[in-house]
Amino acid sequence: MRYVVAFVFALLAAPLSALELDAPFQNIDGGSLRISDWAGQPVLVVNTASRCGFTPQYEGLQALYDRYRDAGLVVLAVPSDDFRQELSSDEEVKAFCEMTYGIDMPMTGVTHVKGSKAHPFFASLKKEAGFAPRWNFNKVLIAPDGSVAATYRSRTQPLSGAITKEVEALLAQ
Repeated sequence: MRYVVAFVFALLAAPLSALELDAPFQNIDGGSLRISDWAGQPVLVVNTASRCGFTPQYEGLQALYDRYRDAGLVVLAVPSDDFRQELSSDEEVKAFCEMTYGIDMPMTGVTHVKGSKAHPFFASLKKEAGFAPRWNFNKVLIAPDGSVAATYRSRTQPLSGAITKEVEALLAQ
């Protein structure tokens, strides 16, 4: 049943192609994560870093997740060293996030988000939606049907009206 749901979700996903949208991310806790794991739910995907001027946004991301998780929102943190501001291992990133910000949202292992090594999700996002992270803490809101609902640059705070209004609208559908 899960595979049928994932397949249907992937087929509905637009503008991102099904194969690239559902490409697995390495889970920082082991195993893998796929966007289709949360089929029918909005997912905010955020490329993060532990040593960046925007790192305090982890607090807002966790608060956003806490506020809306019971209603169905997922916040997926995607640590990346593409801007040379990430710790050197998944273990260090996980420990830093848990100890400093109390993070319990889903998190991938350190992942490329730009360039020729970009994870297929981010490569597809650039190709098909024209959005690529220019720095850490860019945000992509995926609608419950798998489409890109909105994109936000680094300076947009997680609890900003721009994000919370869109999240609330998606949760009300």
